[in-house]
Amino acid sequence: MHLPPHLWPATTTSGPDGLTIGGVRLSDLAEEFGTPAFVLDEDDFRARCRAWRDAFAGHDVFYAAKAFLCHQVAVWLREEGLGIDVCSAGELRTAQRAGVPGASLVLHGNNKSPAELADAVDYGVSLVVVDSDDEITRLSDIAARRGRRQPVLVRVTPGVEAHTHAHITTGTDDQKFGFSLASGSAHRAVSRIVDAPGLELVGLHSHLGSQITRPDVFMTAVDRLVALMADTARTHGVLLRRLDLGGGLGIAYLPEDEPLDVRDLAPVVVERVHKACADAGIPMPRLAVEPGRAIAGPTTVTLYTVGTIKRQRGLRTWVSVDGGLSDNPRPALYGAGYTAALAARTTTRGADQTVTVCGRHCESGDIVVDSARLPADLAVGDLLAVPASGAYHRSMANNYNAQPRPPVVAVRDGAARLVVRGETLDDVLRLDVP
Repeated sequence: MHLPPHLWPATTTSGPDGLTIGGVRLSDLAEEFGTPAFVLDEDDFRARCRAWRDAFAGHDVFYAAKAFLCHQVAVWLREEGLGIDVCSAGELRTAQRAGVPGASLVLHGNNKSPAELADAVDYGVSLVVVDSDDEITRLSDIAARRGRRQPVLVRVTPGVEAHTHAHITTGTDDQKFGFSLASGSAHRAVSRIVDAPGLELVGLHSHLGSQITRPDVFMTAVDRLVALMADTARTHGVLLRRLDLGGGLGIAYLPEDEPLDVRDLAPVVVERVHKACADAGIPMPRLAVEPGRAIAGPTTVTLYTVGTIKRQRGLRTWVSVDGGLSDNPRPALYGAGYTAALAARTTTRGADQTVTVCGRHCESGDIVVDSARLPADLAVGDLLAVPASGAYHRSMANNYNAQPRPPVVAVRDGAARLVVRGETLDDVLRLDVP
């Protein structure tokens, strides 16, 4: 069985008994933990953390928790020297429980509550990314009442098109995040923060979107952000020492996808910032980046069991699995494409066929893989593995149709362990008030 290496976790191998990840057969995992299940390659996750850390040596890497976060992942990030970008009380609490210090955290969000802002100030979160005029007032008051000056970054929308899906584009002017550069609201936000008693303006932030595959969009953003930094120095006498370029680097979901490699991108970005600052006559800031998908995405597969096969002559063959929309809403939300492979056997009869792998939910949009090439002798009870499942799967999982959310099983050196327990029906119903 051919497995495109850029799609599958780094330790994936194929043998007579099917696929193995981290030295553990997926068939054994299905027997022990059931399906659906997320299988996470710990060595691959850690290696990707180190690749980003080394590529941006001398700068900061904050893992975007929204991609996927649990207690154990937060521990791995701390051990590998990465910070964490959190955007809710739950993500902040997860990082706290894992022993991640406030100095290693950045807080995002376009509508942070007063309680979340207070928690961040009290815990000593290193940077709060300010996203609105209301938040400037709110955070300044909270910090001032505590006798603090909270370091902040201004989130700037630099008017850069990321050339990705509209629902995951965040660098253009007409959307909910940040302060527009073109409209002048970013300049006005800088002025307000400089005068705010509870805030210390230390830099700028920009996030252009997700699943970015073109390096030029980062370069355009750098030029515009550095120009604002230079204007801030001239107008207010404030030298901004931090520049956060966000994340959004794409990964491969299909064999034909060719994502950017951080080892190629990082030196080009750093050099562009250095040159832009030199041309503007301001010091080079300390950079930060916020990868989430690029670290977590390729490290995980979703394991499913085939439940029914419906062959519609002249139309298509539907292969229904025991998960779907509740563990991966991305195809329904963005039309995201995936591939799949047999997980528990390699011996097949007949040529491959094109089928549609669909979920079990009462939605016609509940598609897992629209066009999967799978063996003609695919049968009920076969195990399927869907790669590139580590980002925005478990974190966006839901209980539609009262479906329990799957477990996350980490594998390494031939051993498997739960890092997130799968839900039971009692868990799903525990909030019901009889």
